[in-house]
Amino acid sequence: MAFDNSQGGGFQRKTYKGDWKCSECGKEITELPFEPSADRPVYCRDCWRKKRQDRF
Repeated sequence: MAFDNSQGGGFQRKTYKGDWKCSECGKEITELPFEPSADRPVYCRDCWRKKRQDRF
């Protein structure tokens, strides 16, 4: 089975655009790969990676 890559990779992730601040460092975030929830923290890429490393 072949995949059609004529559109630049075949997989398009939906992104959400807005104005958020990282809950850890305060860095501005303008695009997320998920729709944020008001009751959950939002982290920039760097802080998210640090938090992931701390778990393992």
